[in-house]
Amino acid sequence: MRIVLDTNIVVYAEGVGDKVRCLRAREVIAVLPVENVLIPIQVLGELHRVLTRKAGWKPAEAKKALIGWTDAFATLDTTRPAMESALDLATDHGFQIWDALILAISAEYRCRLLLSEDMQNGFTWRGVTVVNPFKERKHPLLKAAIGE
Repeated sequence: MRIVLDTNIVVYAEGVGDKVRCLRAREVIAVLPVENVLIPIQVLGELHRVLTRKAGWKPAEAKKALIGWTDAFATLDTTRPAMESALDLATDHGFQIWDALILAISAEYRCRLLLSEDMQNGFTWRGVTVVNPFKERKHPLLKAAIGE
């Protein structure tokens, strides 16, 4: 099962945010099968922005973190069809455009699970289900992904 990480998950994994979510993000990522985890390039751009603007990291520190993510996991490029689908998601379902783009990219690359705190838990679109890994009760797809 292909699994996509949303920006908030990698931000927490970098230690930015409340301690409980940071720990949980790291725990979840640690047990995911590395070969199935994918990160949209869009997420890396958002991560850089959060690290440098909100968390006050120096650009060189943020760059090192982003390279670490690209060394650890495969990345997904943004395409024109994904952007067109994102516009439909934003129009039809009220998504913010950048969240919609991450979901559209996930669908384009035939991913099954999108881990995100920002989108509606359990929302499924074109075969991709959004799952909030911080919910107390784990979604069945997350359980399957981590081998529970």
